[in-house]
Amino acid sequence: VQLQASGGGLVQAGGSLRLSCAASGGTFTNYAVGWFRQAPGEEREFVATISRNGGITYYDNSVKGRFTISRDNAKNTVYLQMNSLKLEDTAVYYCAARDRWIAQTPYEYHYWGRGTQVTVSS
Repeated sequence: VQLQASGGGLVQAGGSLRLSCAASGGTFTNYAVGWFRQAPGEEREFVATISRNGGITYYDNSVKGRFTISRDNAKNTVYLQMNSLKLEDTAVYYCAARDRWIAQTPYEYHYWGRGTQVTVSS
């Protein structure tokens, strides 16, 4: 499966963005999808993940209550709605997919898209 993340940009602190992850080349409902982010000089870190049918979601504590992950299997797309953005949310955001079950570490994901830059300014 191929993944393409989009929707990043420059936003002021407190603002919102919605990222999209469009999938192609596979049976989308076979895959759990996760969002990860990587700031300069930092390791790639988990943000959120969603199960194949969208019924199970997990979030990192740093984004819980502010970010919402969802998916539209008819459109082969996963979304990350980001509200109340903070300076520390600035990073390149990546979507990734893995067969079957959700997971929270990047090493467990087999398919990765190119990232989209999110920059939060004061």
